Amino acid sequence: MTMAKTYLIFPLMLPVFLSIALIFAALPLALANTDPSDVQALQVLYNALHSPSQLTGWKIGGGDPCGEFWKGITCEGSAVVSIELAGLGLNGTLGYLLSDLMSLRQLDLSDNNIHDTIPYQLPPNLTSLNLASNNLSGNFPYSVSAMVSLNYLNVSRNSLSMSVGDIFANLADLGTLDLSFNNFSGDLPNSFGSLSNLSSLFLQNNQLTGSLSALVGLPLNTLNVANNNFSGWIPNELSSIHNFIYDGNSFDNGPARAPPPDTPPPPSRPHNRSHHHSKSGSHDKAQGSDSKSSDAKTGLTVWAIIGIILGSLFMAAIILLALVFYVRKQKRKADGARASSTNLPVAPNNVTPQMQEQRVKSTAVIADLKPPPVEKVMVERVPAKNGSVKQMKSPITATSYTVASLQSATNSFSQEFIIGEGSLGRVYKAESPNGKIMAIKKIDNAALSLQEEDNFVEAVSNMSRLRHPNIVMLAGYCAEHGQRLLVYEYIGNGNLHDMLHFAEDSSKALSWNARVRIALGTARALEYLHEVCLPSVVHRNFKSANILLDEELNPHLSDCGLAALTPNTERQVSTQMVGSFGYSAPEFALSGIYTVKSDVYSFGVVMLELLTGRKPLDSSRVRSEQSLVRWATPQLHDIDALAKMVDPALNGMYPAKSLSRFADIIALCVQPEPEFRPPMSEVVQALVRLVQRASVVKRRPSDESGFGHKTPDHEAMDMSF
Repeated sequence: MTMAKTYLIFPLMLPVFLSIALIFAALPLALANTDPSDVQALQVLYNALHSPSQLTGWKIGGGDPCGEFWKGITCEGSAVVSIELAGLGLNGTLGYLLSDLMSLRQLDLSDNNIHDTIPYQLPPNLTSLNLASNNLSGNFPYSVSAMVSLNYLNVSRNSLSMSVGDIFANLADLGTLDLSFNNFSGDLPNSFGSLSNLSSLFLQNNQLTGSLSALVGLPLNTLNVANNNFSGWIPNELSSIHNFIYDGNSFDNGPARAPPPDTPPPPSRPHNRSHHHSKSGSHDKAQGSDSKSSDAKTGLTVWAIIGIILGSLFMAAIILLALVFYVRKQKRKADGARASSTNLPVAPNNVTPQMQEQRVKSTAVIADLKPPPVEKVMVERVPAKNGSVKQMKSPITATSYTVASLQSATNSFSQEFIIGEGSLGRVYKAESPNGKIMAIKKIDNAALSLQEEDNFVEAVSNMSRLRHPNIVMLAGYCAEHGQRLLVYEYIGNGNLHDMLHFAEDSSKALSWNARVRIALGTARALEYLHEVCLPSVVHRNFKSANILLDEELNPHLSDCGLAALTPNTERQVSTQMVGSFGYSAPEFALSGIYTVKSDVYSFGVVMLELLTGRKPLDSSRVRSEQSLVRWATPQLHDIDALAKMVDPALNGMYPAKSLSRFADIIALCVQPEPEFRPPMSEVVQALVRLVQRASVVKRRPSDESGFGHKTPDHEAMDMSF
């Protein structure tokens, strides 16, 4: 080809190249918008990891992970399907919204410095989970039992403790399980027998006890149980395992010991990196095909090249038009489904109905989780020398303070430092020598006898292990010289009761979105206490005054675990009854019986406060309206009456459909029969669906049919949960 011909062809080809560039630049804009729940979950994770600079492209506010470059994020369509952030030196926690990543299949955060506990709810559709080599502590999350697609699970080299948990019955696809180098104790769970595809199991360097009988019949080719406290005979069936390491245990001697003396050395730690190899392989193939095609092109004429380019341009235009037509068609179908459905969350415009159906089903699986009834995490039980079972107090993770140091921080508990008073005593604001603000609860000796020292220390041990973003954390305690004090993190924006009923400045009135966010946060706190803690923790004193708000109006539930400190005086009982009257469930008022379902009732009363702005009991009102539950319950399903019940401080600024669904949840919670009240996991999911629907309406401003009162743009954009 001569130089002259090249100059002649270039001007002809330039518009073609520009057109192609414009078409492919438009494709991400039309198709790449990330699902909002995925965006929010990644933003919460980014914030929990202290917004590290290593995560290039990540943002706390806004952003489009599937349309932009967020380090380690892989998408399919609008859904995040893979997070690979191994070995980046990340520091922080895993946040609390990983479970919202409903399409996520691979999560690799190994070889970092991530600490605290593993979130109690994880992405339910994972096939690979790698959290190895971090500083994670606490127990193994029960929600793993719902991850039925999991085939690789590695939490090795952390500080996980307690028993492993009988949670493997539904994990038939699991091929590799690595729990090594942790502090797991107790016997192997019987549900290990359901792992019909398990080929590699690593349990070495823990404190596991009992026998290996739960592993008989598994298709293992690698098993490492070294350096534990296993005992008894090694089953003969395990002798066929090619790589079997069992040193450092207390197995019985005898013919039943199966492995030969020349057992091969321990296998190296597995890494599920096959997807990296497949990517590189395809990349090499692509390079090969590119080189071949370039060789072929050298023999083509100029006009053949132009013809190919024009033909490609024509085909690209047809494909783009087909994609746009398909997206619009799916949007119309989704809109029709929204109009006819009232029970399922609406799929965003950029998520296919099939994907949304998968998300709904997976969420339902998580909502139905129930902790195993016999497993204990708050108090460990160990055999005593006489053969009986005695209780061993769990280690206290909170700091032990001296009375003198707390007296110094509060000017000897002077009146000017008092910020509240409860049934067990007064609460003081204090500043530690390092400048940190604390809230100190000084337990009244009249409320708790001096003979209950052991009960107090055990309660502190249990409370110190409660870890949830919506629960006030116990930071320390004091138990000396007959004094009992509890030191909490300080939440500086007051409590919900005062915010609703005593706010003098009308400009500080809680918006509707803030009220829904407070309800959802406190519901998650109760869900954690009831369905994650083992045994369940019953709050017993759930009320708006115990919901503290931070500067961003996020709720923090206080006094969790204090019910274990049994009152011993009539004064305390009467004080508590007066303080909680109006929140108490009917069964408690009639028989003194209090269960988790009684907490659910109290939660419903707080939701009524959020909806109406009224107190649970108000003697200043006419007799028929003094009891909030009695007055409001008959009207919760009457749309016209409901609109009149709404807190006047909202000034009509609320979505009518959101209000109606909020009222439906209340009606379920305050039912007089405890057996008909929903578990808190169902309440959480109902509130999450309410938020999702509101978000969908927010993204479609032209459709105002779901609003009784139009919400301003700045108010709608505040719907960030």
